[in-house]
Amino acid sequence: MAGGGGAERARPGGLLPAACRQPRRRLQESRERLSVCSKLCYAVGGAPYQITGCALGFFLQIYLLDVAQLDPFYASIILFVGRAWDAITDPMVGFFISKTPWTRFGRLMPWIIFSTPFAVISYFLVWFVPDISRGQVMWYLVFYCIFQTLVTCFHVPYSALTMFISREQSERDSATAYRMTVEVLGTVLGTAIQGQIVGKVVTPCIESPLFIGKTNSSVAMEELNMTRDTGSLTDTRNAYMIAAGVIGGLYILCAVILSVGVREKRESSELQSDEPVSFFQGLKLVMNHGAYIKLIAGFLFTSLAFMLLEGNFALFCTYTLGFRNEFQNILLAIMLSATLTIPLWQWFLTRFGKKTAVYVGISSAIPFLIMVAVLDSNLIVTYIVAVAAGISVAAAFLLPWSMLPDVIDDFKLQHPDSHGHEAIFFSFYVFFTKFTSGVSLGISTLSLDFAGYQTRGCSQPSEVHFTLKMLVSAVPVGLILLGLLLFKLYPIDEEKRRKNKKALQDLSTACHSESDNTELASIV
Repeated sequence: MAGGGGAERARPGGLLPAACRQPRRRLQESRERLSVCSKLCYAVGGAPYQITGCALGFFLQIYLLDVAQLDPFYASIILFVGRAWDAITDPMVGFFISKTPWTRFGRLMPWIIFSTPFAVISYFLVWFVPDISRGQVMWYLVFYCIFQTLVTCFHVPYSALTMFISREQSERDSATAYRMTVEVLGTVLGTAIQGQIVGKVVTPCIESPLFIGKTNSSVAMEELNMTRDTGSLTDTRNAYMIAAGVIGGLYILCAVILSVGVREKRESSELQSDEPVSFFQGLKLVMNHGAYIKLIAGFLFTSLAFMLLEGNFALFCTYTLGFRNEFQNILLAIMLSATLTIPLWQWFLTRFGKKTAVYVGISSAIPFLIMVAVLDSNLIVTYIVAVAAGISVAAAFLLPWSMLPDVIDDFKLQHPDSHGHEAIFFSFYVFFTKFTSGVSLGISTLSLDFAGYQTRGCSQPSEVHFTLKMLVSAVPVGLILLGLLLFKLYPIDEEKRRKNKKALQDLSTACHSESDNTELASIV
Protein backbone atom coordinates (compact mmCIF):
# COMPACT_ATOMS: atom_id res chain seq x y z
CA MET A 1 0.00 0.00 0.00
CA ALA A 2 2.82 2.40 0.87
CA GLY A 3 4.59 1.62 -2.36
CA GLY A 4 1.41 2.05 -4.35
CA GLY A 5 0.66 5.38 -2.73
CA GLY A 6 4.16 6.60 -3.37
CA ALA A 7 3.91 5.75 -7.04
CA GLU A 8 0.55 7.46 -7.26
CA ARG A 9 1.91 10.59 -5.65
CA ALA A 10 5.05 10.62 -7.76
CA ARG A 11 3.29 10.25 -11.09
CA PRO A 12 1.87 13.81 -11.47
CA GLY A 13 5.15 15.35 -10.40
CA GLY A 14 7.07 13.99 -13.32
CA LEU A 15 8.21 10.41 -12.67
CA LEU A 16 8.19 10.14 -16.46
CA PRO A 17 10.49 12.33 -18.52
CA ALA A 18 8.75 15.36 -19.99
CA ALA A 19 8.95 13.95 -23.51
CA CYS A 20 7.11 10.81 -22.39
CA ARG A 21 4.47 12.24 -20.09
CA GLN A 22 0.94 11.27 -21.20
CA PRO A 23 -2.36 11.42 -19.33
CA ARG A 24 -3.84 8.15 -18.20
CA ARG A 25 -6.88 8.53 -20.44
CA ARG A 26 -4.68 8.36 -23.52
CA LEU A 27 -3.35 4.98 -22.46
CA GLN A 28 -6.88 3.66 -22.04
CA GLU A 29 -8.57 5.28 -25.06
CA SER A 30 -10.39 3.14 -27.54
CA ARG A 31 -9.35 3.39 -31.14
CA GLU A 32 -11.38 5.91 -33.10
CA ARG A 33 -12.12 5.52 -36.75
CA LEU A 34 -13.30 8.37 -38.94
CA SER A 35 -15.76 7.39 -41.63
CA VAL A 36 -14.99 8.13 -45.26
CA CYS A 37 -17.87 10.60 -45.21
CA SER A 38 -16.31 12.51 -42.29
CA LYS A 39 -12.94 12.63 -44.03
CA LEU A 40 -14.53 13.88 -47.23
CA CYS A 41 -16.49 16.55 -45.35
CA TYR A 42 -13.29 17.64 -43.64
CA ALA A 43 -11.37 17.67 -46.94
CA VAL A 44 -14.00 19.81 -48.67
CA GLY A 45 -13.25 22.57 -46.17
CA GLY A 46 -9.84 23.09 -47.79
CA ALA A 47 -11.32 23.99 -51.18
CA PRO A 48 -12.45 27.63 -50.54
CA TYR A 49 -8.96 28.86 -49.72
CA GLN A 50 -7.47 27.25 -52.83
CA ILE A 51 -10.28 28.23 -55.21
CA THR A 52 -10.27 31.90 -54.23
CA GLY A 53 -6.49 32.05 -53.93
CA CYS A 54 -6.00 30.63 -57.42
CA ALA A 55 -8.53 32.98 -58.97
CA LEU A 56 -6.93 36.00 -57.31
CA GLY A 57 -3.39 34.86 -58.07
CA PHE A 58 -3.92 34.40 -61.80
CA PHE A 59 -6.50 37.08 -62.59
CA LEU A 60 -6.42 39.96 -60.11
CA GLN A 61 -3.50 41.77 -61.70
CA ILE A 62 -4.94 41.78 -65.23
CA TYR A 63 -8.37 42.64 -63.78
CA LEU A 64 -7.07 45.72 -61.96
CA LEU A 65 -5.15 46.90 -65.01
CA ASP A 66 -7.50 46.19 -67.91
CA VAL A 67 -10.99 45.94 -66.38
CA ALA A 68 -10.92 48.29 -63.38
CA GLN A 69 -8.47 50.43 -65.43
CA LEU A 70 -6.25 51.39 -62.52
CA ASP A 71 -2.85 52.91 -63.04
CA PRO A 72 -0.16 50.20 -62.73
CA PHE A 73 1.42 52.12 -59.85
CA TYR A 74 -1.77 51.92 -57.78
CA ALA A 75 -2.37 48.31 -58.82
CA SER A 76 1.10 47.46 -57.51
CA ILE A 77 0.25 49.07 -54.16
CA ILE A 78 -2.97 47.04 -53.89
CA LEU A 79 -1.22 43.76 -54.72
CA PHE A 80 1.67 44.40 -52.34
CA VAL A 81 -0.33 45.68 -49.37
CA GLY A 82 -2.98 42.96 -49.79
CA ARG A 83 -0.44 40.12 -49.83
CA ALA A 84 1.62 41.66 -47.01
CA TRP A 85 -1.50 42.11 -44.88
CA ASP A 86 -2.50 38.53 -45.64
CA ALA A 87 0.87 37.39 -44.32
CA ILE A 88 0.53 39.41 -41.11
CA THR A 89 -2.98 38.13 -40.35
CA ASP A 90 -1.87 34.47 -40.15
CA PRO A 91 0.02 34.70 -36.83
CA MET A 92 -2.46 37.31 -35.55
CA VAL A 93 -5.49 35.09 -36.13
CA GLY A 94 -3.61 32.09 -34.74
CA PHE A 95 -2.92 34.03 -31.53
CA PHE A 96 -6.56 35.09 -31.10
CA ILE A 97 -7.80 31.57 -31.78
CA SER A 98 -5.53 30.23 -29.03
CA LYS A 99 -7.29 32.61 -26.60
CA THR A 100 -10.80 31.66 -27.73
CA PRO A 101 -12.91 29.85 -25.08
CA TRP A 102 -14.73 26.63 -25.84
CA THR A 103 -18.37 26.92 -26.99
CA ARG A 104 -21.07 24.37 -27.70
CA PHE A 105 -20.02 24.56 -31.36
CA GLY A 106 -16.37 24.04 -30.46
CA ARG A 107 -13.49 26.46 -30.30
CA LEU A 108 -12.51 26.52 -33.99
CA MET A 109 -15.80 25.98 -35.80
CA PRO A 110 -17.37 29.36 -34.78
CA TRP A 111 -14.52 31.17 -36.55
CA ILE A 112 -15.24 29.18 -39.72
CA ILE A 113 -19.03 29.62 -39.54
CA PHE A 114 -19.18 33.33 -38.75
CA SER A 115 -16.38 34.45 -41.10
CA THR A 116 -17.87 32.72 -44.18
CA PRO A 117 -20.74 35.09 -45.17
CA PHE A 118 -18.61 38.21 -44.70
CA ALA A 119 -15.73 36.63 -46.64
CA VAL A 120 -18.04 35.86 -49.57
CA ILE A 121 -19.42 39.41 -49.62
CA SER A 122 -15.97 40.98 -49.53
CA TYR A 123 -14.72 38.58 -52.23
CA PHE A 124 -17.56 39.62 -54.53
CA LEU A 125 -16.84 43.32 -53.92
CA VAL A 126 -13.19 42.78 -54.91
CA TRP A 127 -14.46 41.93 -58.42
CA PHE A 128 -16.97 44.80 -58.57
CA VAL A 129 -16.14 48.08 -60.33
CA PRO A 130 -17.73 50.92 -58.32
CA ASP A 131 -19.29 53.81 -60.22
CA ILE A 132 -17.17 56.46 -58.54
CA SER A 133 -14.69 58.82 -60.11
CA ARG A 134 -12.38 58.83 -57.11
CA GLY A 135 -11.65 56.31 -54.43
CA GLN A 136 -11.41 53.19 -56.59
CA VAL A 137 -7.93 52.47 -55.27
CA MET A 138 -9.14 52.60 -51.68
CA TRP A 139 -12.15 50.45 -52.61
CA TYR A 140 -10.01 47.59 -53.90
CA LEU A 141 -7.36 47.99 -51.23
CA VAL A 142 -9.88 47.89 -48.37
CA PHE A 143 -11.99 45.01 -49.65
CA TYR A 144 -8.93 42.99 -50.72
CA CYS A 145 -7.46 43.32 -47.22
CA ILE A 146 -10.83 42.57 -45.60
CA PHE A 147 -11.20 39.43 -47.67
CA GLN A 148 -7.67 38.29 -46.88
CA THR A 149 -8.40 38.74 -43.17
CA LEU A 150 -11.69 36.83 -43.32
CA VAL A 151 -10.34 33.96 -45.42
CA THR A 152 -7.51 33.67 -42.86
CA CYS A 153 -10.18 33.47 -40.14
CA PHE A 154 -11.52 30.48 -42.08
CA HIS A 155 -8.32 28.72 -43.09
CA VAL A 156 -6.20 28.99 -39.92
CA PRO A 157 -8.82 27.32 -37.66
CA TYR A 158 -9.55 24.85 -40.46
CA SER A 159 -5.87 23.86 -40.58
CA ALA A 160 -5.79 23.48 -36.80
CA LEU A 161 -8.98 21.39 -36.93
CA THR A 162 -6.84 18.40 -37.96
CA MET A 163 -5.81 17.96 -34.34
CA PHE A 164 -9.43 17.96 -33.12
CA ILE A 165 -11.20 15.51 -35.42
CA SER A 166 -9.65 12.39 -33.91
CA ARG A 167 -7.21 11.23 -31.24
CA GLU A 168 -5.71 8.67 -33.64
CA GLN A 169 -2.66 9.93 -35.53
CA SER A 170 -3.28 7.49 -38.37
CA GLU A 171 -6.80 8.88 -38.82
CA ARG A 172 -5.47 12.43 -38.87
CA ASP A 173 -2.91 11.49 -41.51
CA SER A 174 -5.60 9.83 -43.60
CA ALA A 175 -7.86 12.90 -43.34
CA THR A 176 -4.93 15.10 -44.33
CA ALA A 177 -4.37 13.00 -47.45
CA TYR A 178 -8.03 13.54 -48.40
CA ARG A 179 -7.59 17.24 -47.75
CA MET A 180 -4.51 17.61 -49.97
CA THR A 181 -6.32 15.87 -52.84
CA VAL A 182 -9.32 18.20 -52.59
CA GLU A 183 -7.10 21.28 -52.27
CA VAL A 184 -5.24 20.42 -55.47
CA LEU A 185 -8.58 19.91 -57.21
CA GLY A 186 -9.62 23.28 -55.78
CA THR A 187 -6.79 25.02 -57.62
CA VAL A 188 -7.99 23.48 -60.87
CA LEU A 189 -11.58 24.43 -60.11
CA GLY A 190 -10.66 28.04 -59.32
CA THR A 191 -8.69 28.38 -62.55
CA ALA A 192 -11.43 26.70 -64.61
CA ILE A 193 -14.37 28.70 -63.20
CA GLN A 194 -12.69 32.09 -63.34
CA GLY A 195 -10.94 31.46 -66.66
CA GLN A 196 -13.79 29.88 -68.59
CA ILE A 197 -16.46 32.38 -67.51
CA VAL A 198 -14.24 35.40 -68.14
CA GLY A 199 -12.83 33.86 -71.31
CA LYS A 200 -16.28 33.72 -72.90
CA VAL A 201 -16.23 37.52 -73.13
CA VAL A 202 -13.72 39.33 -75.30
CA THR A 203 -12.15 42.11 -73.25
CA PRO A 204 -12.15 45.28 -75.37
CA CYS A 205 -8.93 47.10 -76.08
CA ILE A 206 -7.94 50.51 -77.43
CA GLU A 207 -5.27 51.08 -80.06
CA SER A 208 -2.39 53.31 -79.06
CA PRO A 209 -2.66 57.03 -79.95
CA LEU A 210 0.18 56.62 -82.44
CA PHE A 211 -1.79 54.01 -84.36
CA ILE A 212 -5.00 56.03 -84.24
CA GLY A 213 -3.19 59.12 -85.52
CA LYS A 214 -2.10 57.23 -88.64
CA THR A 215 -5.64 56.27 -89.60
CA ASN A 216 -8.19 58.32 -91.54
CA SER A 217 -11.10 57.49 -89.23
CA SER A 218 -13.46 60.36 -88.51
CA VAL A 219 -14.15 61.66 -85.01
CA ALA A 220 -17.67 60.25 -85.19
CA MET A 221 -16.37 56.80 -86.10
CA GLU A 222 -13.85 56.96 -83.26
CA GLU A 223 -16.60 57.89 -80.79
CA LEU A 224 -18.72 55.02 -82.14
CA ASN A 225 -15.86 52.58 -81.60
CA MET A 226 -15.32 53.87 -78.06
CA THR A 227 -19.03 53.40 -77.28
CA ARG A 228 -18.86 49.82 -78.54
CA ASP A 229 -15.75 49.22 -76.45
CA THR A 230 -17.50 50.60 -73.36
CA GLY A 231 -20.37 48.19 -73.88
CA SER A 232 -17.95 45.28 -74.24
CA LEU A 233 -16.13 46.38 -71.10
CA THR A 234 -19.44 46.22 -69.23
CA ASP A 235 -19.86 42.63 -70.42
CA THR A 236 -16.36 41.82 -69.19
CA ARG A 237 -17.06 43.35 -65.79
CA ASN A 238 -20.29 41.35 -65.55
CA ALA A 239 -18.40 38.16 -66.39
CA TYR A 240 -15.97 38.76 -63.53
CA MET A 241 -18.89 39.31 -61.13
CA ILE A 242 -20.62 36.14 -62.34
CA ALA A 243 -17.42 34.18 -61.73
CA ALA A 244 -17.14 35.76 -58.27
CA GLY A 245 -20.76 34.78 -57.54
CA VAL A 246 -20.17 31.16 -58.57
CA ILE A 247 -16.99 30.91 -56.50
CA GLY A 248 -18.75 32.59 -53.55
CA GLY A 249 -21.55 30.03 -53.76
CA LEU A 250 -19.01 27.19 -53.69
CA TYR A 251 -17.32 28.84 -50.70
CA ILE A 252 -20.60 28.79 -48.75
CA LEU A 253 -21.41 25.23 -49.85
CA CYS A 254 -18.02 23.95 -48.69
CA ALA A 255 -18.35 25.74 -45.35
CA VAL A 256 -21.80 24.20 -44.78
CA ILE A 257 -20.55 20.69 -45.64
CA LEU A 258 -17.59 21.15 -43.28
CA SER A 259 -19.67 22.46 -40.36
CA VAL A 260 -22.37 19.80 -40.74
CA GLY A 261 -20.15 16.80 -41.50
CA VAL A 262 -17.29 17.36 -39.04
CA ARG A 263 -17.53 17.32 -35.26
CA GLU A 264 -14.86 19.14 -33.32
CA LYS A 265 -13.94 16.98 -30.33
CA ARG A 266 -13.04 18.78 -27.17
CA GLU A 267 -11.40 15.77 -25.57
CA SER A 268 -8.77 15.79 -28.31
CA SER A 269 -7.56 19.17 -27.08
CA GLU A 270 -7.20 17.86 -23.55
CA LEU A 271 -4.64 15.19 -24.39
CA GLN A 272 -1.66 17.47 -23.96
CA SER A 273 -0.22 16.95 -20.53
CA ASP A 274 2.65 19.40 -20.56
CA GLU A 275 2.12 23.11 -20.07
CA PRO A 276 3.10 24.71 -23.40
CA VAL A 277 5.75 27.42 -23.47
CA SER A 278 4.75 30.93 -24.49
CA PHE A 279 4.36 31.87 -28.13
CA PHE A 280 7.47 34.05 -28.21
CA GLN A 281 9.61 31.46 -26.44
CA GLY A 282 8.48 28.88 -28.97
CA LEU A 283 9.13 31.28 -31.84
CA LYS A 284 12.66 31.90 -30.59
CA LEU A 285 13.35 28.16 -30.43
CA VAL A 286 11.95 27.56 -33.90
CA MET A 287 13.84 30.43 -35.53
CA ASN A 288 17.11 29.20 -34.01
CA HIS A 289 16.66 25.78 -35.62
CA GLY A 290 19.14 25.74 -38.50
CA ALA A 291 17.40 23.11 -40.64
CA TYR A 292 14.17 25.15 -40.60
CA ILE A 293 15.88 28.39 -41.64
CA LYS A 294 17.73 26.66 -44.49
CA LEU A 295 14.55 24.96 -45.71
CA ILE A 296 12.62 28.25 -45.62
CA ALA A 297 15.42 30.07 -47.46
CA GLY A 298 15.50 27.50 -50.26
CA PHE A 299 11.75 27.31 -50.75
CA LEU A 300 11.36 31.06 -50.39
CA PHE A 301 13.19 31.73 -53.64
CA THR A 302 11.73 28.81 -55.58
CA SER A 303 8.21 29.73 -54.42
CA LEU A 304 8.79 33.33 -55.49
CA ALA A 305 9.77 32.11 -58.94
CA PHE A 306 6.46 30.32 -59.44
CA MET A 307 4.47 33.17 -57.87
CA LEU A 308 5.99 35.64 -60.32
CA LEU A 309 5.06 33.27 -63.12
CA GLU A 310 1.53 32.94 -61.74
CA GLY A 311 0.98 36.67 -61.28
CA ASN A 312 2.27 37.77 -64.70
CA PHE A 313 1.44 34.82 -66.96
CA ALA A 314 -2.00 36.15 -68.00
CA LEU A 315 -0.47 39.45 -69.13
CA PHE A 316 2.38 37.61 -70.85
CA CYS A 317 -0.01 35.38 -72.80
CA THR A 318 -2.28 38.31 -73.69
CA TYR A 319 0.28 40.82 -74.91
CA THR A 320 3.68 39.22 -75.54
CA LEU A 321 2.44 35.93 -77.01
CA GLY A 322 -0.71 37.43 -78.50
CA PHE A 323 -3.11 34.79 -77.13
CA ARG A 324 -5.69 37.23 -75.74
CA ASN A 325 -8.57 34.76 -76.04
CA GLU A 326 -6.59 31.64 -75.18
CA PHE A 327 -4.76 32.41 -71.96
CA GLN A 328 -7.45 30.95 -69.67
CA ASN A 329 -7.06 27.56 -71.39
CA ILE A 330 -3.27 27.75 -71.06
CA LEU A 331 -3.62 28.43 -67.34
CA LEU A 332 -5.99 25.49 -67.03
CA ALA A 333 -3.43 23.26 -68.77
CA ILE A 334 -0.84 24.27 -66.16
CA MET A 335 -3.09 23.40 -63.22
CA LEU A 336 -4.36 20.14 -64.73
CA SER A 337 -0.79 19.05 -65.38
CA ALA A 338 0.14 19.90 -61.79
CA THR A 339 -2.82 17.94 -60.41
CA LEU A 340 -2.15 14.83 -62.46
CA THR A 341 1.58 14.70 -61.66
CA ILE A 342 1.40 15.09 -57.87
CA PRO A 343 1.13 11.27 -57.43
CA LEU A 344 4.21 10.94 -59.66
CA TRP A 345 6.24 13.22 -57.39
CA GLN A 346 4.91 11.42 -54.32
CA TRP A 347 6.28 8.17 -55.75
CA PHE A 348 9.52 9.84 -56.84
CA LEU A 349 10.35 11.30 -53.44
CA THR A 350 9.73 7.97 -51.69
CA ARG A 351 11.90 6.18 -54.26
CA PHE A 352 14.80 8.62 -54.67
CA GLY A 353 14.55 10.95 -51.69
CA LYS A 354 13.14 14.42 -51.09
CA LYS A 355 16.27 16.46 -51.83
CA THR A 356 16.65 14.68 -55.17
CA ALA A 357 12.99 15.37 -55.90
CA VAL A 358 13.59 19.07 -55.21
CA TYR A 359 16.49 19.30 -57.64
CA VAL A 360 14.84 17.27 -60.40
CA GLY A 361 11.29 18.59 -60.02
CA ILE A 362 11.92 22.30 -59.68
CA SER A 363 14.88 22.56 -62.06
CA SER A 364 12.90 20.82 -64.80
CA ALA A 365 11.01 24.09 -65.38
CA ILE A 366 14.17 26.03 -66.33
CA PRO A 367 14.60 24.94 -69.99
CA PHE A 368 10.91 25.47 -70.73
CA LEU A 369 10.86 28.92 -69.14
CA ILE A 370 13.81 29.87 -71.32
CA MET A 371 12.13 28.35 -74.37
CA VAL A 372 8.91 30.35 -74.01
CA ALA A 373 10.85 33.62 -73.90
CA VAL A 374 13.31 32.85 -76.71
CA LEU A 375 11.12 31.18 -79.33
CA ASP A 376 8.60 33.00 -81.49
CA SER A 377 4.96 32.97 -80.43
CA ASN A 378 3.52 29.52 -81.13
CA LEU A 379 0.35 28.17 -79.52
CA ILE A 380 1.43 24.51 -79.62
CA VAL A 381 4.81 25.30 -78.05
CA THR A 382 3.05 27.40 -75.41
CA TYR A 383 0.81 24.49 -74.43
CA ILE A 384 3.83 22.18 -74.22
CA VAL A 385 5.58 24.69 -71.98
CA ALA A 386 2.40 25.04 -69.87
CA VAL A 387 2.21 21.28 -69.29
CA ALA A 388 5.93 21.13 -68.43
CA ALA A 389 5.58 24.09 -66.06
CA GLY A 390 2.66 22.32 -64.38
CA ILE A 391 4.89 19.34 -63.64
CA SER A 392 7.31 21.61 -61.78
CA VAL A 393 4.43 23.45 -60.08
CA ALA A 394 3.31 20.10 -58.67
CA ALA A 395 6.75 19.51 -57.19
CA ALA A 396 6.84 23.03 -55.74
CA PHE A 397 3.34 22.53 -54.29
CA LEU A 398 4.02 19.15 -52.69
CA LEU A 399 7.61 19.21 -51.46
CA PRO A 400 7.49 22.01 -48.83
CA TRP A 401 4.62 20.30 -46.99
CA SER A 402 6.42 16.97 -47.30
CA MET A 403 9.74 18.25 -45.92
CA LEU A 404 8.46 20.44 -43.06
CA PRO A 405 7.49 17.39 -40.93
CA ASP A 406 11.08 16.14 -41.25
CA VAL A 407 12.30 19.45 -39.84
CA ILE A 408 9.80 19.19 -36.98
CA ASP A 409 11.01 15.66 -36.17
CA ASP A 410 14.60 16.92 -36.11
CA PHE A 411 13.51 19.75 -33.80
CA LYS A 412 11.77 17.31 -31.44
CA LEU A 413 14.94 15.27 -31.07
CA GLN A 414 16.99 18.36 -30.27
CA HIS A 415 14.34 19.76 -27.89
CA PRO A 416 12.58 16.73 -26.40
CA ASP A 417 11.09 18.72 -23.51
CA SER A 418 9.48 21.38 -25.72
CA HIS A 419 6.10 20.65 -27.31
CA GLY A 420 3.31 22.28 -29.30
CA HIS A 421 5.37 24.25 -31.83
CA GLU A 422 4.02 22.62 -34.99
CA ALA A 423 1.73 25.57 -35.76
CA ILE A 424 4.68 27.97 -35.58
CA PHE A 425 6.67 25.96 -38.11
CA PHE A 426 3.82 25.93 -40.61
CA SER A 427 2.40 29.42 -40.03
CA PHE A 428 5.71 31.23 -40.35
CA TYR A 429 6.60 29.35 -43.52
CA VAL A 430 3.29 30.65 -44.91
CA PHE A 431 4.01 34.10 -43.47
CA PHE A 432 7.39 34.51 -45.17
CA THR A 433 6.09 33.12 -48.46
CA LYS A 434 3.05 35.42 -48.56
CA PHE A 435 4.97 38.52 -47.53
CA THR A 436 7.72 38.09 -50.08
CA SER A 437 5.19 37.22 -52.79
CA GLY A 438 3.45 40.52 -52.05
CA VAL A 439 6.75 42.35 -52.45
CA SER A 440 7.52 40.55 -55.71
CA LEU A 441 4.06 41.16 -57.22
CA GLY A 442 4.15 44.81 -56.20
CA ILE A 443 7.58 45.29 -57.73
CA SER A 444 6.66 43.42 -60.91
CA THR A 445 3.52 45.52 -61.46
CA LEU A 446 5.48 48.68 -60.71
CA SER A 447 8.11 47.66 -63.26
CA LEU A 448 5.36 47.41 -65.88
CA ASP A 449 4.40 50.99 -65.04
CA PHE A 450 7.99 52.16 -65.56
CA ALA A 451 8.08 50.23 -68.86
CA GLY A 452 5.07 52.24 -70.10
CA TYR A 453 2.19 49.78 -69.73
CA GLN A 454 -0.92 51.02 -71.57
CA THR A 455 -4.16 50.25 -69.72
CA ARG A 456 -6.63 48.45 -72.03
CA GLY A 457 -4.15 48.69 -74.87
CA CYS A 458 -4.55 46.27 -77.77
CA SER A 459 -0.78 46.16 -77.87
CA GLN A 460 2.03 47.27 -75.60
CA PRO A 461 5.37 49.01 -76.16
CA SER A 462 8.41 46.85 -76.76
CA GLU A 463 9.69 47.77 -73.28
CA VAL A 464 6.60 46.12 -71.76
CA HIS A 465 7.15 42.96 -73.81
CA PHE A 466 10.75 42.82 -72.62
CA THR A 467 9.69 43.37 -69.00
CA LEU A 468 7.08 40.59 -69.18
CA LYS A 469 9.66 38.20 -70.63
CA MET A 470 11.97 39.00 -67.74
CA LEU A 471 9.17 38.49 -65.19
CA VAL A 472 8.09 35.07 -66.47
CA SER A 473 11.46 33.77 -67.65
CA ALA A 474 14.76 35.32 -66.62
CA VAL A 475 13.83 36.36 -63.08
CA PRO A 476 12.10 33.03 -62.16
CA VAL A 477 15.06 31.08 -63.59
CA GLY A 478 17.47 33.13 -61.47
CA LEU A 479 15.34 32.63 -58.34
CA ILE A 480 15.10 28.88 -58.96
CA LEU A 481 18.88 28.57 -59.34
CA LEU A 482 19.44 30.58 -56.16
CA GLY A 483 16.93 28.46 -54.26
CA LEU A 484 18.56 25.21 -55.43
CA LEU A 485 21.97 26.49 -54.33
CA LEU A 486 20.55 27.21 -50.87
CA PHE A 487 19.16 23.66 -50.72
CA LYS A 488 22.76 22.46 -50.75
CA LEU A 489 22.95 23.72 -47.16
CA TYR A 490 19.82 21.85 -46.07
CA PRO A 491 21.15 19.15 -43.70
CA ILE A 492 18.33 16.56 -43.67
CA ASP A 493 19.01 14.03 -46.40
CA GLU A 494 17.51 10.54 -46.57
CA GLU A 495 20.12 9.03 -44.25
CA LYS A 496 19.57 11.75 -41.66
CA ARG A 497 15.80 11.37 -42.01
CA ARG A 498 15.98 7.59 -41.39
CA LYS A 499 18.17 8.13 -38.31
CA ASN A 500 15.73 10.71 -36.94
CA LYS A 501 12.78 8.41 -37.57
CA LYS A 502 14.50 5.53 -35.75
CA ALA A 503 15.47 7.78 -32.84
CA LEU A 504 11.86 8.99 -32.48
CA GLN A 505 10.60 5.40 -32.58
CA ASP A 506 13.11 4.40 -29.89
CA LEU A 507 12.02 7.37 -27.78
CA SER A 508 8.36 6.47 -28.24
CA THR A 509 9.04 2.84 -27.26
CA ALA A 510 10.89 3.98 -24.15
CA CYS A 511 8.04 6.32 -23.29
CA HIS A 512 5.39 3.62 -23.60
CA SER A 513 7.50 1.17 -21.60
CA GLU A 514 8.01 3.74 -18.82
CA SER A 515 4.31 4.61 -18.90
CA ASP A 516 3.29 0.96 -18.57
CA ASN A 517 5.66 0.46 -15.62
CA THR A 518 4.26 3.55 -13.93
CA GLU A 519 0.67 2.38 -14.45
CA LEU A 520 1.56 -1.06 -13.05
CA ALA A 521 3.20 0.52 -10.02
CA SER A 522 0.13 2.66 -9.37
CA ILE A 523 -2.13 -0.40 -9.51
CA VAL A 524 0.10 -2.43 -7.20
